[in-house]
Amino acid sequence: MRRLLGTTVAITIAMTLTACAGGDDGDDRPHIVVTTNILGDVVASTVGDAAQVTTLMRPNADPHSFEISAREAAMMRDADLVVSNGLGLEEGLQRHLDQAAEAGVETYVAGEQIDVLDYADGESAGTPDPHFWTDPARMRDVVDGLEAATKDIEGIDDRTVEQAAAAYRTELEKLDQEMTGSFASIPEQNRSLVTNHHVFGYLAERFGFRVVGAVIPGGTTLAAPSAADLRDLTEAIEQAGVPTIFAESSQPDRLIQVLADEAGVDVAVSELFTESLTEKGEGADTYLSMMRANTERITSGLSPGPTE
Repeated sequence: MRRLLGTTVAITIAMTLTACAGGDDGDDRPHIVVTTNILGDVVASTVGDAAQVTTLMRPNADPHSFEISAREAAMMRDADLVVSNGLGLEEGLQRHLDQAAEAGVETYVAGEQIDVLDYADGESAGTPDPHFWTDPARMRDVVDGLEAATKDIEGIDDRTVEQAAAAYRTELEKLDQEMTGSFASIPEQNRSLVTNHHVFGYLAERFGFRVVGAVIPGGTTLAAPSAADLRDLTEAIEQAGVPTIFAESSQPDRLIQVLADEAGVDVAVSELFTESLTEKGEGADTYLSMMRANTERITSGLSPGPTE
């Protein structure tokens, strides 16, 4: 799934150069720079045509480890607003975020706008979980805060933002209703999730799922499981009787396939889009399409078959 097409990269670089040029293209709208591509889509949908929005993270990248160029770092320091996820997600980018804040750039940290959950177990137990976008209700909180934050940007068209934000909130509410209805069809005893690493805590809390475990024992994809971790998770899977375990599209699924083999039971492996949007046409090029695709796959993977 991790396919970075040359033409797309070239277009992204061209857009970055234009933004750094300080409006040489005649676009004098305020400039908002966003770290992750999930937030980039949400920010663009929230502000509409009121601002230029540049997203740093490429499609199919890993938010824990992606890096930026010196030119992109300079662009952050020149932005009218920098939007980040926060809660420790952008591990490879934090120093640039700190430098932008020290330079006096206005910042908006989405993770500071929501009711934060802590990881329940694993190496990250007790620390904030940054994967709040799996709950569309919390994303509405992010949109509310972002709309308020843009009012402090000089030259922003408040009316344009208000209209775009209201329209996008309606889309988020519709998504929320669709997810609620779809997950309601899964019997309560089947609502157990196993993934590559801990990413669905917010979805589980909101929609009544249990997170049985994760192949990677922590909140970051930079960690690795031990043999003991795999044995413990295998036992948990057997006890829970889950019919499907889920692999993330941003990572190879070798580990989770090994886990399926180790479990010694008939467990299907289904791919989800979790930490990154995809290229256009790959199934999850917007936040809304990503969440709808995941909802359908989780519902299909955990619903009982015709003979159950």
